[in-house]
Amino acid sequence: MSTVSPSNTRWDDESGDREPDYRFTLANERTFLAWIRTALALVAGAVAVLHLVPLQWHHGLQLTVGLSLAALAVVITAYAPLRWFRVQRAMRRDRPLPTSPLPLVTAVGVALVCLVVVVGNYWR
Repeated sequence: MSTVSPSNTRWDDESGDREPDYRFTLANERTFLAWIRTALALVAGAVAVLHLVPLQWHHGLQLTVGLSLAALAVVITAYAPLRWFRVQRAMRRDRPLPTSPLPLVTAVGVALVCLVVVVGNYWR
């Protein structure tokens, strides 16, 4: 049976978890959706590089850039729900939010792809 504390926070007697303020839950959901949008943008970039934009690149370079973008999108898509769940669980248990490697992985991945594109434009 759930009870209501003076701050209108519901507590679950069985697990000790509490329902976080809905604004934090919605913010966590928006962050999850932002990661999914990022992955979709990377997929769009991969499709463009591999199939749509007529590039004068070496075929191996074009394949490397396209597949790297697609692989980064897969990593983000796989990790985003895990991150959402971990943050939600931390909020329910009133614990500090867990750190995530996702921003660093994304930044390094995009930087490497950019480096390959810049170097690839001069290596034909």
